[in-house]
Amino acid sequence: MAQVEDGFRDFAVACGGPLFRSAWWLTGDWHLAEDLVQETLGKMYRRWRGPESVDNPMAYAHTVLVRTYLAHRRRRSSAESPAGNMPDSPIDDGDVTLRMTLMAGLNQLHPRDRAVLVLRYWEDRSVDDTATVLGISAGAVKSRSFRALQRLRELLRADLGDLSALQ
Repeated sequence: MAQVEDGFRDFAVACGGPLFRSAWWLTGDWHLAEDLVQETLGKMYRRWRGPESVDNPMAYAHTVLVRTYLAHRRRRSSAESPAGNMPDSPIDDGDVTLRMTLMAGLNQLHPRDRAVLVLRYWEDRSVDDTATVLGISAGAVKSRSFRALQRLRELLRADLGDLSALQ
């Protein structure tokens, strides 16, 4: 049993960073991303028999993460947000500004559309891999990608024009 736990601990340490990056891109919220990674690793631990029990444990972990994110978005409690105003201190850095603008646009997309864009373009997954993770057809991934990118362009049209001056 200790050997299995040590194996899982090694796996969790190795995949924690990549899972967190994906979770952050999906949620845009540092704390929620941490929660999703923790929940994902908890689900993985309950079924862990060793890395050889799954063909590709890292890919399986990403699948669990995305499905956990989508399930979270379906819950009513996922709309909670902290009250009160926090003072903003903008940073005049083109990369940060672009990233924040992009995150704002992604936050306005449907969770499935956002998941498709994150998997396809930030994680550089193939259409088939994305379809497998989301449990949809390859054609649905292609059409969702097209529509989500089109919607994102519409949402960011003015902001992206302003950002082009920073380059």
